[in-house]
Amino acid sequence: MEYAVKSGSPEKQRSACVVVGVLEHRRLSSAATQLDQACDGYLSQLVRRGDMDGRQGQSLMLHRIAGLVCDRVLLIGLGRERECDDRAFSKAIETMDAALRNSGASEATCYLSEIGVKGRDVFWRIRTGARTMETLQYRFDRLKTGKGDAPGVALRRITFSVPSRRELGDGDKAAREGHAMGRGMNLARDLGNLPGNYCTPRYLGEQAGDLAARHPRLEAQLLDETAMEELGMGALLAVSRGSQEEARLIVVHYRGGDNDTAPYTLVGKGITFDTGGISIKPSASMDEMKFDMCGAASVFGTMQAVAELELPINVVGIIAAAENMPDGRAIKPGDIITSMSSQTIEVLNTDAEGRLVLCDALTYAERFRPAAVVDIATLTGAAIVALGHHTHGLMGNSSTLVNELLSAGKAAGDRAWELPMGDEYQEQLKSNFADMANIGGQPAGSITAGCFLSRYTRRYRWAHLDIAGTAWKSGDQKGATGRPVALLSQWLLDRAC
Repeated sequence: MEYAVKSGSPEKQRSACVVVGVLEHRRLSSAATQLDQACDGYLSQLVRRGDMDGRQGQSLMLHRIAGLVCDRVLLIGLGRERECDDRAFSKAIETMDAALRNSGASEATCYLSEIGVKGRDVFWRIRTGARTMETLQYRFDRLKTGKGDAPGVALRRITFSVPSRRELGDGDKAAREGHAMGRGMNLARDLGNLPGNYCTPRYLGEQAGDLAARHPRLEAQLLDETAMEELGMGALLAVSRGSQEEARLIVVHYRGGDNDTAPYTLVGKGITFDTGGISIKPSASMDEMKFDMCGAASVFGTMQAVAELELPINVVGIIAAAENMPDGRAIKPGDIITSMSSQTIEVLNTDAEGRLVLCDALTYAERFRPAAVVDIATLTGAAIVALGHHTHGLMGNSSTLVNELLSAGKAAGDRAWELPMGDEYQEQLKSNFADMANIGGQPAGSITAGCFLSRYTRRYRWAHLDIAGTAWKSGDQKGATGRPVALLSQWLLDRAC
């Protein structure tokens, strides 16, 4: 999809479709009023007789209206004006997409970007509109033999309106950022939706090479199990021991800043399939454990967005990729392993494997002397109990970094919530036989997982995002969401500014 920005009156647009809003109680938006005046009150007549009353989710496509030069006018219900917030605006964009799909329009000019949204400016509205439209175009059908009939005329271009020519520059920037974020989210969804027999650690390594080949500022480096063994990554290798698929540590460098500038570092959990190991999971919904690498997928998506936007910063993406399987060589409950940091870990539950691959990756991150490190992982079911499927869990050792990520999530509409991580929670990780246990019991499971990781991050600013509840959807809408690519991209955009 292409995105553009222009200013101008809606009645003068020679477009396949002009999109305007109608507020609840049959109130035309400003742009709709301008169209109405040009067509002698035709739109106001329609709403008066009840064809459209402005309720959220409504749409009405009109063709060849006398007095207008556009081919179509699409009316979108916006709901109550005082309730027009982030969710209402996104819903309006979704309604627009559904109405334009198979409408025959190859392009459309959207005036929803001029609608007032509480606490949001036109830059946010255009960026959110472009990002939402890009993600709405996503389909995962690459493994289907019958992909359905393609629409006769596909929508290829959306032009967002700004009130004046002075805002064209910012509008173009907003559309470009939204497009890059949406593409990054779709890349993360592609990787997350691939089944475990396709998306293996080796495959993720190949994808890193392909991504670097497409962007000159990216460089990929792969460490195999021999290299990891030489580095002493006993925790990561312990997880992969039960699988015939070799683990990979994948490092992607983005160099947009000066050589001596410390990089921002993203570390992603890449368990390409998680049976739970010897502590095997229940069979129901185990197919969804292909999504256990969505933290890694979000690193891929964010690195692509950063490269497309050519941000003037340095970024390192680290992906700890492995498969957790239960064969005769797999780690067992009670085993004690030694991590790259030389700290020993008593494995009380082999299904708490994400923190084991991450702890070695977090130790490896020290060598880059990072400005800050954020790890992203589908780490604990306890995060779903605490926050549901709407908000990421967040904790860290730097209040400044945590607040940066909270602000980025709010700005991007991809919210996180800070969880406490006091020393009292560390007590739950005590072991009689090793430096620590890999689980702290049922109480505060997400927090004790973060406490475990914190023991490997004492030499830099660090934050942890638990995305177990937000990385994918179940049921009829089953599939990866691409979150938290928007949050991470916004955080890096803020650092670039």
